[in-house]
Amino acid sequence: MYLNGSCCCKSVTFSVESPHSYPFMHCYCSICRKTQGGGGFAINIGAVYESLEFKGEEHISSFSPMYTNHETGVYEASPGKRYFCNLCGSALWVWDPRWPELVHPYASAIDTPLPIPPERHHIFLDNKPDWVHVSVTDVDKQHDGYPNHGSLAQWHEQHGL
Repeated sequence: MYLNGSCCCKSVTFSVESPHSYPFMHCYCSICRKTQGGGGFAINIGAVYESLEFKGEEHISSFSPMYTNHETGVYEASPGKRYFCNLCGSALWVWDPRWPELVHPYASAIDTPLPIPPERHHIFLDNKPDWVHVSVTDVDKQHDGYPNHGSLAQWHEQHGL
């Protein structure tokens, strides 16, 4: 699926090819919640990095957020970079050198209508603050950490999407 996106002030626009465009995973981790999740979570979509095209490069900034590594307990910089518009602050996409062929645009920055997922996975609920209410349906899944359903691509394949 070909997706178009933009920041709030339209200074940055982008397009990207997404073979995994169902916005099914709501992330409550401290990084997503603090950098993009006004409702207590953020939603990323899987896309092909090589297909990413954008306008307004002079208004795109990035940073590597700090987080507590659950395996080591050490507070450290994430290897991934979060990209945003430096004029209006809109979150745009995430890119991580561990998976250089992928880019993960925020669903909130996508202007193209997205398909409705058959279920949602609420992940990193162990990071969710008490004020956040998790709204789930009978088919939704809840996970304290990252689920073992595999990659975004594998989830789409499992659901025939």
